[in-house]
Amino acid sequence: MTDTPAETAQPSFRSDVTVELVKHTAGDSDVLWAARVSTAGEQSLEELSKDPERSKGLINYLMRDRHGSPFEHNSMTFFISAPIFVFREFMRHRVGWSYNEESGRYRELQPVFYVPGADRKLVQQGRPGKYVFVDGTAEQQKLVTEAMEDSYRRSYETYQEMLAAGVAREVARAVLPVGLFSSMYATCNARSLMHFLGLRTQHEEARVPSFPQREIEMVGEKMEKHWAQLMPLTYAAFNANGRVAP
Repeated sequence: MTDTPAETAQPSFRSDVTVELVKHTAGDSDVLWAARVSTAGEQSLEELSKDPERSKGLINYLMRDRHGSPFEHNSMTFFISAPIFVFREFMRHRVGWSYNEESGRYRELQPVFYVPGADRKLVQQGRPGKYVFVDGTAEQQKLVTEAMEDSYRRSYETYQEMLAAGVAREVARAVLPVGLFSSMYATCNARSLMHFLGLRTQHEEARVPSFPQREIEMVGEKMEKHWAQLMPLTYAAFNANGRVAP
């Protein structure tokens, strides 16, 4: 499979993100056998064949008292497609995460760009630490959409011009904006994902308020839906205990 030639690719614009769970070894029983090895030794392996529902109290205890290591013995790998500026925030999360992102040095980058949807709040009010975002006017929405699309088109045309002139991809990519979509694989465990969600999503049950940028929150919300299905007891305990990672 080859990349679409740059000369035929036309810019396209998105207001959403893609999150796919591509593989996993994750279940509530992973928490239980990891926790019980401290008292049961090799007999803790029996948890693999038991119904985790019988031990949801233990999961809640571990979460409540922040015994975190039993939540690390699982793995989830996500394929994520989002604007580059989201990934730059995402990769501040380093403990318990592994990343591989597409490279502008080795492939010709495709012209897919982020433009906020009509529901994206555009105006920041208040001082740092006490600000809120509110809806923009119709005029502001029009300005954002038209200005972004025009800028994206011009930057991608310049990128194509340099490639056509024989300039290396790793040099030509410098003109592309952070609103360009990129893709990556991100692998984590439940503990590292809980820490991410505690910082990058807003939730009514959160003990500690968070104020994430909306675009990375969109990624977090989709990851959370996948995880909730894989580890429902762990997910329930996370919410019941204020969405603070153990």
